[in-house]
Amino acid sequence: MKIGKKRGKRGYLPVFLLILALFLVVFSIRLVLSWNTPAENPGREMAVEIPGGATFVTAAERLHDSGVIRSVRSFVLLGKVRGLAGKIQAGELLFRTDMTPVEVLNILSSGRPISYPVTVPEGFTVKQIAALLHVKGLADQDRILELAEDPDFAASLGVSTGRLEGFLFPDTYLFPKGLPEEDILLRMVERFWEVYTEDMRQRARDLGMTDLQVVTFASIVERETGAEDERTLVSAVFHNRLKRGYFLQTDPTVIYGMEDFDGNLTKADLKRDHPYNTYTRSGLPPGPIASPGKASLSAALYPADVSYLYFVSRGDGTHVFSNSLVEHNKAVQRYQLGKGD
Repeated sequence: MKIGKKRGKRGYLPVFLLILALFLVVFSIRLVLSWNTPAENPGREMAVEIPGGATFVTAAERLHDSGVIRSVRSFVLLGKVRGLAGKIQAGELLFRTDMTPVEVLNILSSGRPISYPVTVPEGFTVKQIAALLHVKGLADQDRILELAEDPDFAASLGVSTGRLEGFLFPDTYLFPKGLPEEDILLRMVERFWEVYTEDMRQRARDLGMTDLQVVTFASIVERETGAEDERTLVSAVFHNRLKRGYFLQTDPTVIYGMEDFDGNLTKADLKRDHPYNTYTRSGLPPGPIASPGKASLSAALYPADVSYLYFVSRGDGTHVFSNSLVEHNKAVQRYQLGKGD
């Protein structure tokens, strides 16, 4: 009787294996179908932000919550089968809900993140650039400011001055969301070194100027005038004043050195000494006060061949240039005090 029972159990084994095989076939078919079936039809576009350092499961959960995929487990298994579970493209990616999971996986592993344009105007300071990137949702403001004042980080970008003020080139950039702040600043500094060519550096050496002095000089020119045809004239005034040992006496440097500028520059502010007050200290300030554009960099290196020592604003964005203090005072009377000729 025992022998018969053993033979009976052996008889069930082929049946069990057949059922198991059928189950695996059905499961495989359903799995393959699920990998090739979109979440919706018709579909819609959906931007999904994948954080840097996110796991594949986290990414799948975000895709599921956004309606791009139906099943997190099925999608994770697909990633493992395709060998792409460890390859995730961080940033904001664009999907459609009528994409199959296979198509979604291809974008997740190798798609290009959505990039957003951001224009950094000429003459912006690091603080203004950090605020702009924050408002655009592209960077953490405090992190930008922290990195911009980090001497080691600045040195890693080829900036030996200890800070990045003046070396973040004003231009229009395309940045994806989630891009590390280090990479954003790297791209802006790289753009500066593209514009500030070796020929310009040689010209600086011919003038006896360091790169820092050129950028500092150019940043003052940038903040003093927005008129394209005046930059070389403003540059000439400052070059002439430095050669004669005059104080530069430029308001933008004073304002830059003030912690809380309310928009009203007073005589008391001009007398209050600090490293950027060019009314109380001779020569250039210790560093740039803004990001100069190419025209201002060029103007700093190639000033106009004029003898002007002074200039005053007309109030319309342009300036009156003078050779002597007498001429300058007359211009001040006319354009600043409104007393005519």
